[in-house]
Amino acid sequence: MTLLDAPAGEPLRIVDLCGGEAVRRRLLALGFHRDDLIQLDGRAILRGPLLVRNCASDTTVALGRGVARQVVVEPAHEPA
Repeated sequence: MTLLDAPAGEPLRIVDLCGGEAVRRRLLALGFHRDDLIQLDGRAILRGPLLVRNCASDTTVALGRGVARQVVVEPAHEPA
């Protein structure tokens, strides 16, 4: 599933960064790498940006929906 389809508040693992070279380079510069744990903190109203928290670096970034569509994620089930 893409980051747009992901449920808010649940831990997610990045499976792939799709899109062109510029999109992948931007996501890498923001600290999003394959196998990183992230969490969708919220969505803006009226199709605005998504707030995504990187659990490894504890930073929150606002991603536009076009960029978020390029991030493929899966639910992460960490052992307790």
